[in-house]
Amino acid sequence: MEKERLDFLLELLNTPSPSSMEMEIQKRWIEEMRPYADEIQTDHAGNAIAVLNPEADFKIMLAGHCDEIALVVNRIDDDGYVYVDKMGGVNPKAAVGMKVSIQGYGGTITGVIGVNAQHHGGLKGDFGLEELFIDCGAKSKEEVMKFVQIGDLAVYKRETEVLMDRYIAGRGLDNRTGQFVVGEVLRRLSEKKLNVGVYAASTVNEETNMGGAYFAAAGVEPTMAIACDVTFATDYPGVDKRKHGDVRLEKGPVLAKGAPINRKINQLLEKTASSLDMAVQYELTPRMTGTDADKMRLTGKGVPVSLVSLPLRYMHSPVETASIQDIEEEITLLVEMIAGMTGKESLNPLDD
Repeated sequence: MEKERLDFLLELLNTPSPSSMEMEIQKRWIEEMRPYADEIQTDHAGNAIAVLNPEADFKIMLAGHCDEIALVVNRIDDDGYVYVDKMGGVNPKAAVGMKVSIQGYGGTITGVIGVNAQHHGGLKGDFGLEELFIDCGAKSKEEVMKFVQIGDLAVYKRETEVLMDRYIAGRGLDNRTGQFVVGEVLRRLSEKKLNVGVYAASTVNEETNMGGAYFAAAGVEPTMAIACDVTFATDYPGVDKRKHGDVRLEKGPVLAKGAPINRKINQLLEKTASSLDMAVQYELTPRMTGTDADKMRLTGKGVPVSLVSLPLRYMHSPVETASIQDIEEEITLLVEMIAGMTGKESLNPLDD
Protein backbone atom coordinates (compact mmCIF):
# COMPACT_ATOMS: atom_id res chain seq x y z
CA MET A 1 0.00 0.00 0.00
CA GLU A 2 1.28 3.46 -0.88
CA LYS A 3 2.57 5.38 2.15
CA GLU A 4 0.10 8.23 1.58
CA ARG A 5 -2.86 5.85 1.65
CA LEU A 6 -1.55 3.96 4.68
CA ASP A 7 -1.05 7.27 6.49
CA PHE A 8 -4.69 8.19 5.82
CA LEU A 9 -5.86 4.81 7.08
CA LEU A 10 -3.82 5.26 10.26
CA GLU A 11 -5.26 8.75 10.66
CA LEU A 12 -8.78 7.35 10.53
CA LEU A 13 -7.89 4.62 13.02
CA ASN A 14 -6.47 7.16 15.45
CA THR A 15 -9.55 9.42 15.28
CA PRO A 16 -12.14 8.74 18.01
CA SER A 17 -15.46 7.70 16.48
CA PRO A 18 -17.64 6.17 19.22
CA SER A 19 -21.02 4.99 18.02
CA SER A 20 -23.42 7.99 17.97
CA MET A 21 -20.51 10.46 17.94
CA GLU A 22 -18.92 9.98 14.53
CA MET A 23 -18.89 13.62 13.39
CA GLU A 24 -15.13 14.24 13.50
CA ILE A 25 -14.16 11.18 11.49
CA GLN A 26 -16.96 11.78 8.98
CA LYS A 27 -15.79 15.32 8.29
CA ARG A 28 -12.23 14.10 7.72
CA TRP A 29 -13.45 11.32 5.39
CA ILE A 30 -15.57 13.78 3.41
CA GLU A 31 -12.58 16.09 3.04
CA GLU A 32 -10.52 13.22 1.65
CA MET A 33 -13.24 12.03 -0.74
CA ARG A 34 -14.38 15.38 -2.10
CA PRO A 35 -11.73 15.69 -4.87
CA TYR A 36 -12.70 12.29 -6.30
CA ALA A 37 -16.49 12.22 -5.96
CA ASP A 38 -19.03 13.76 -8.32
CA GLU A 39 -21.07 14.67 -5.25
CA ILE A 40 -21.14 14.18 -1.49
CA GLN A 41 -24.35 13.38 0.33
CA THR A 42 -25.11 13.44 4.05
CA ASP A 43 -28.26 12.70 6.02
CA HIS A 44 -29.85 13.19 9.42
CA ALA A 45 -28.34 9.97 10.77
CA GLY A 46 -24.83 11.29 10.17
CA ASN A 47 -23.90 9.13 7.18
CA ALA A 48 -21.47 10.43 4.58
CA ILE A 49 -21.88 9.15 1.01
CA ALA A 50 -19.45 9.85 -1.83
CA VAL A 51 -20.99 9.35 -5.27
CA LEU A 52 -19.63 8.59 -8.73
CA ASN A 53 -21.78 8.68 -11.88
CA PRO A 54 -25.02 9.67 -10.11
CA GLU A 55 -26.97 9.70 -13.41
CA ALA A 56 -26.65 5.92 -13.78
CA ASP A 57 -29.80 3.85 -13.29
CA PHE A 58 -27.89 0.89 -11.84
CA LYS A 59 -26.67 1.96 -8.39
CA ILE A 60 -24.12 0.08 -6.31
CA MET A 61 -23.87 0.98 -2.63
CA LEU A 62 -20.74 0.07 -0.72
CA ALA A 63 -21.14 0.47 3.05
CA GLY A 64 -18.35 0.57 5.60
CA HIS A 65 -19.30 1.71 9.08
CA CYS A 66 -17.07 4.28 10.74
CA ASP A 67 -18.22 3.90 14.35
CA GLU A 68 -16.32 2.00 17.02
CA ILE A 69 -17.34 0.40 20.27
CA ALA A 70 -17.11 2.69 23.27
CA LEU A 71 -17.89 3.23 26.93
CA VAL A 72 -20.71 5.53 28.00
CA VAL A 73 -20.67 7.37 31.33
CA ASN A 74 -23.58 6.39 33.57
CA ARG A 75 -22.44 7.57 37.01
CA ILE A 76 -19.86 9.75 38.76
CA ASP A 77 -19.33 9.17 42.48
CA ASP A 78 -18.54 11.75 45.15
CA ASP A 79 -14.81 10.96 45.01
CA GLY A 80 -14.64 11.67 41.26
CA TYR A 81 -14.53 8.09 39.96
CA VAL A 82 -16.39 7.56 36.68
CA TYR A 83 -18.53 4.49 36.05
CA VAL A 84 -19.57 3.35 32.59
CA ASP A 85 -21.83 1.08 30.57
CA LYS A 86 -21.35 -0.41 27.09
CA MET A 87 -21.85 1.42 23.82
CA GLY A 88 -21.58 -1.65 21.62
CA GLY A 89 -19.97 -5.01 22.33
CA VAL A 90 -17.31 -4.10 24.89
CA ASN A 91 -15.43 -6.96 26.55
CA PRO A 92 -14.94 -6.02 30.25
CA LYS A 93 -11.87 -8.27 30.55
CA ALA A 94 -10.15 -6.41 27.70
CA ALA A 95 -10.85 -3.07 29.43
CA VAL A 96 -8.97 -3.81 32.65
CA GLY A 97 -5.92 -1.59 33.08
CA MET A 98 -6.48 0.38 29.86
CA LYS A 99 -6.10 4.11 29.36
CA VAL A 100 -9.18 5.83 27.97
CA SER A 101 -9.97 9.14 26.32
CA ILE A 102 -13.26 10.57 27.53
CA GLN A 103 -14.88 12.74 24.87
CA GLY A 104 -16.40 15.05 27.45
CA TYR A 105 -18.82 17.90 26.86
CA GLY A 106 -16.25 20.22 28.49
CA GLY A 107 -13.21 18.82 26.74
CA THR A 108 -11.34 15.58 26.18
CA ILE A 109 -9.70 14.14 29.28
CA THR A 110 -7.59 11.04 29.94
CA GLY A 111 -8.40 8.40 32.50
CA VAL A 112 -7.31 4.93 33.47
CA ILE A 113 -9.52 1.94 34.16
CA GLY A 114 -8.46 1.01 37.67
CA VAL A 115 -7.89 -2.56 38.72
CA ASN A 116 -7.75 -3.99 42.20
CA ALA A 117 -4.18 -5.09 42.93
CA GLN A 118 -3.58 -8.82 42.98
CA HIS A 119 -2.21 -8.34 46.51
CA HIS A 120 -5.74 -7.21 47.49
CA GLY A 121 -7.50 -10.06 45.78
CA GLY A 122 -7.57 -8.80 42.18
CA LEU A 123 -10.51 -9.46 39.87
CA LYS A 124 -11.87 -12.95 40.01
CA GLY A 125 -13.92 -14.96 37.50
CA ASP A 126 -16.45 -13.28 35.29
CA PHE A 127 -17.27 -9.63 35.94
CA GLY A 128 -19.13 -6.80 34.27
CA LEU A 129 -18.31 -3.21 33.47
CA GLU A 130 -20.27 -2.16 36.54
CA GLU A 131 -17.39 -3.52 38.63
CA LEU A 132 -14.84 -1.29 36.87
CA PHE A 133 -14.24 2.44 37.15
CA ILE A 134 -12.27 5.22 35.46
CA ASP A 135 -9.81 7.27 37.50
CA CYS A 136 -9.22 10.68 35.89
CA GLY A 137 -7.05 11.97 38.72
CA ALA A 138 -9.88 14.10 40.10
CA LYS A 139 -10.55 14.55 43.80
CA SER A 140 -14.30 15.16 43.62
CA LYS A 141 -17.42 14.73 41.57
CA GLU A 142 -17.53 18.49 41.02
CA GLU A 143 -14.04 18.51 39.52
CA VAL A 144 -14.84 15.75 37.02
CA MET A 145 -18.15 17.32 36.05
CA LYS A 146 -16.37 20.39 34.73
CA PHE A 147 -15.48 18.12 31.80
CA VAL A 148 -17.75 15.06 31.89
CA GLN A 149 -21.48 14.49 32.19
CA ILE A 150 -23.75 11.45 32.07
CA GLY A 151 -23.94 10.12 28.52
CA ASP A 152 -20.47 11.24 27.45
CA LEU A 153 -18.43 8.62 25.60
CA ALA A 154 -14.96 7.19 26.06
CA VAL A 155 -12.68 5.15 23.81
CA TYR A 156 -9.49 3.27 24.55
CA LYS A 157 -6.46 5.55 24.32
CA ARG A 158 -4.49 3.35 21.99
CA GLU A 159 -2.41 4.44 18.98
CA THR A 160 -2.47 2.11 15.97
CA GLU A 161 0.77 0.21 15.37
CA VAL A 162 2.22 -1.36 12.22
CA LEU A 163 3.61 -4.82 12.98
CA MET A 164 6.51 -6.15 10.90
CA ASP A 165 5.45 -3.90 7.98
CA ARG A 166 2.68 -6.47 7.47
CA TYR A 167 -0.17 -6.04 9.92
CA ILE A 168 -1.89 -3.13 11.65
CA ALA A 169 -3.02 -3.40 15.26
CA GLY A 170 -5.12 -1.09 17.39
CA ARG A 171 -8.65 -0.23 18.42
CA GLY A 172 -11.57 0.20 16.06
CA LEU A 173 -10.26 -1.62 13.01
CA ASP A 174 -13.85 -2.84 13.21
CA ASN A 175 -14.74 -1.11 11.07
CA ARG A 176 -12.83 1.97 10.11
CA THR A 177 -10.89 -0.34 7.82
CA GLY A 178 -14.23 -0.78 6.01
CA GLN A 179 -14.73 2.98 5.91
CA PHE A 180 -11.27 3.25 4.34
CA VAL A 181 -11.98 0.44 1.86
CA VAL A 182 -15.18 1.95 0.44
CA GLY A 183 -13.54 5.34 0.09
CA GLU A 184 -10.46 3.90 -1.57
CA VAL A 185 -12.60 1.89 -4.00
CA LEU A 186 -14.36 5.09 -5.02
CA ARG A 187 -11.06 6.98 -5.31
CA ARG A 188 -9.63 4.38 -7.69
CA LEU A 189 -12.85 4.09 -9.68
CA SER A 190 -12.87 7.86 -10.21
CA GLU A 191 -10.17 7.30 -12.85
CA LYS A 192 -12.28 4.83 -14.84
CA LYS A 193 -15.26 5.08 -17.19
CA LEU A 194 -18.20 3.49 -15.40
CA ASN A 195 -21.49 2.03 -16.56
CA VAL A 196 -22.92 2.06 -13.04
CA GLY A 197 -23.33 4.55 -10.24
CA VAL A 198 -21.18 4.04 -7.17
CA TYR A 199 -22.29 5.17 -3.71
CA ALA A 200 -19.51 4.76 -1.13
CA ALA A 201 -21.23 5.12 2.22
CA SER A 202 -19.40 5.72 5.47
CA THR A 203 -22.21 4.64 7.77
CA VAL A 204 -22.83 5.30 11.47
CA ASN A 205 -24.24 3.39 14.44
CA GLU A 206 -23.51 -0.15 13.21
CA GLU A 207 -22.05 -1.21 16.55
CA THR A 208 -25.25 -0.26 18.37
CA ASN A 209 -28.31 -0.43 16.10
CA MET A 210 -27.26 -0.41 12.39
CA GLY A 211 -29.63 2.48 11.84
CA GLY A 212 -27.11 4.38 9.74
CA ALA A 213 -27.15 1.72 7.03
CA TYR A 214 -30.94 1.82 6.93
CA PHE A 215 -30.98 5.60 6.48
CA ALA A 216 -28.29 5.42 3.78
CA ALA A 217 -29.91 2.68 1.69
CA ALA A 218 -33.41 4.08 2.11
CA GLY A 219 -32.17 7.40 0.78
CA VAL A 220 -30.13 6.08 -2.16
CA GLU A 221 -32.43 3.18 -3.16
CA PRO A 222 -29.52 1.14 -4.58
CA THR A 223 -29.88 -1.64 -7.13
CA MET A 224 -27.49 -3.72 -5.05
CA ALA A 225 -25.42 -3.22 -1.92
CA ILE A 226 -22.23 -4.67 -0.49
CA ALA A 227 -21.31 -4.32 3.16
CA CYS A 228 -17.56 -4.05 3.70
CA ASP A 229 -16.88 -5.15 7.26
CA VAL A 230 -14.62 -7.44 9.28
CA THR A 231 -15.00 -11.05 10.35
CA PHE A 232 -13.37 -13.32 12.90
CA ALA A 233 -9.94 -14.61 11.97
CA THR A 234 -9.27 -17.98 13.58
CA ASP A 235 -5.54 -18.27 12.96
CA TYR A 236 -4.25 -17.62 16.48
CA PRO A 237 -3.87 -19.85 19.56
CA GLY A 238 -6.94 -20.91 21.49
CA VAL A 239 -9.55 -20.70 18.72
CA ASP A 240 -11.58 -23.84 17.96
CA LYS A 241 -11.56 -24.06 14.16
CA ARG A 242 -14.02 -26.95 14.28
CA LYS A 243 -16.57 -24.57 15.75
CA HIS A 244 -15.60 -21.25 14.20
CA GLY A 245 -14.14 -22.22 10.81
CA ASP A 246 -10.72 -21.59 9.32
CA VAL A 247 -10.20 -17.92 8.36
CA ARG A 248 -6.65 -16.59 8.13
CA LEU A 249 -4.86 -13.30 7.63
CA GLU A 250 -3.21 -12.94 4.21
CA LYS A 251 -5.46 -15.59 2.67
CA GLY A 252 -7.75 -13.12 0.92
CA PRO A 253 -11.08 -11.35 1.42
CA VAL A 254 -13.91 -13.29 3.03
CA LEU A 255 -17.23 -13.75 1.21
CA ALA A 256 -20.37 -14.60 3.16
CA LYS A 257 -22.69 -17.46 2.26
CA GLY A 258 -26.17 -17.74 3.70
CA ALA A 259 -29.84 -16.85 3.34
CA PRO A 260 -29.38 -13.04 3.30
CA ILE A 261 -26.73 -13.12 0.56
CA ASN A 262 -27.58 -12.66 -3.10
CA ARG A 263 -25.96 -15.48 -5.06
CA LYS A 264 -25.61 -13.46 -8.25
CA ILE A 265 -23.51 -10.81 -6.49
CA ASN A 266 -21.29 -13.50 -5.00
CA GLN A 267 -20.85 -15.01 -8.45
CA LEU A 268 -19.68 -11.63 -9.76
CA LEU A 269 -17.18 -11.38 -6.90
CA GLU A 270 -15.92 -14.93 -7.41
CA LYS A 271 -15.56 -14.48 -11.17
CA THR A 272 -13.55 -11.30 -10.61
CA ALA A 273 -11.34 -12.95 -8.00
CA SER A 274 -10.66 -15.82 -10.41
CA SER A 275 -9.69 -13.40 -13.18
CA LEU A 276 -7.24 -11.75 -10.77
CA ASP A 277 -5.90 -15.11 -9.56
CA MET A 278 -6.92 -13.94 -6.07
CA ALA A 279 -7.79 -16.36 -3.29
CA VAL A 280 -11.00 -15.75 -1.35
CA GLN A 281 -12.23 -17.25 1.90
CA TYR A 282 -15.74 -17.95 3.10
CA GLU A 283 -17.84 -17.54 6.22
CA LEU A 284 -21.37 -18.74 6.91
CA THR A 285 -24.21 -16.33 7.70
CA PRO A 286 -27.19 -18.72 7.70
CA ARG A 287 -29.82 -16.36 9.09
CA MET A 288 -28.35 -12.87 9.51
CA THR A 289 -24.97 -11.34 8.79
CA GLY A 290 -24.75 -9.13 11.88
CA THR A 291 -23.59 -6.27 9.65
CA ASP A 292 -24.98 -3.29 7.73
CA ALA A 293 -26.06 -5.73 5.01
CA ASP A 294 -29.02 -6.80 7.16
CA LYS A 295 -30.50 -3.31 7.30
CA MET A 296 -29.73 -2.35 3.69
CA ARG A 297 -31.42 -5.52 2.48
CA LEU A 298 -34.74 -4.57 4.04
CA THR A 299 -35.07 -1.02 2.71
CA GLY A 300 -37.55 0.03 0.02
CA LYS A 301 -38.74 -2.89 -2.08
CA GLY A 302 -35.77 -4.94 -0.90
CA VAL A 303 -32.12 -4.69 -1.92
CA PRO A 304 -29.91 -7.61 -3.07
CA VAL A 305 -26.89 -7.66 -0.77
CA SER A 306 -23.54 -9.29 -0.29
CA LEU A 307 -20.88 -9.07 2.40
CA VAL A 308 -17.13 -8.81 1.83
CA SER A 309 -15.11 -8.95 5.03
CA LEU A 310 -11.57 -8.45 6.23
CA PRO A 311 -10.16 -11.18 8.48
CA LEU A 312 -9.60 -9.66 11.94
CA ARG A 313 -7.87 -11.03 15.00
CA TYR A 314 -8.92 -10.11 18.56
CA MET A 315 -12.33 -8.62 17.69
CA HIS A 316 -13.62 -5.83 19.96
CA SER A 317 -10.36 -5.49 21.86
CA PRO A 318 -7.84 -2.62 22.01
CA VAL A 319 -5.47 -4.64 19.79
CA GLU A 320 -7.58 -5.70 16.81
CA THR A 321 -5.17 -6.90 14.12
CA ALA A 322 -5.55 -7.10 10.33
CA SER A 323 -3.37 -7.54 7.26
CA ILE A 324 -2.47 -4.66 4.98
CA GLN A 325 -2.32 -7.17 2.09
CA ASP A 326 -5.90 -8.28 2.76
CA ILE A 327 -7.07 -4.65 2.73
CA GLU A 328 -5.38 -4.08 -0.63
CA GLU A 329 -6.86 -7.26 -2.11
CA GLU A 330 -10.37 -6.38 -0.96
CA ILE A 331 -10.06 -2.95 -2.59
CA THR A 332 -8.72 -4.46 -5.83
CA LEU A 333 -11.49 -7.07 -5.94
CA LEU A 334 -14.25 -4.48 -5.60
CA VAL A 335 -12.66 -2.02 -8.03
CA GLU A 336 -12.24 -4.62 -10.74
CA MET A 337 -15.70 -6.07 -10.29
CA ILE A 338 -17.45 -2.71 -10.46
CA ALA A 339 -15.30 -1.42 -13.33
CA GLY A 340 -16.27 -4.47 -15.38
CA MET A 341 -20.02 -4.21 -14.86
CA THR A 342 -22.32 -3.23 -17.73
CA GLY A 343 -25.20 -1.99 -15.59
CA LYS A 344 -27.47 -4.55 -17.20
CA GLU A 345 -26.64 -7.47 -14.88
CA SER A 346 -29.59 -9.43 -13.50
CA LEU A 347 -29.46 -10.10 -9.78
CA ASN A 348 -32.49 -12.36 -9.87
CA PRO A 349 -31.29 -15.84 -8.77
CA LEU A 350 -33.99 -17.46 -10.95
CA ASP A 351 -32.53 -15.96 -14.11
CA ASP A 352 -30.07 -18.19 -15.96
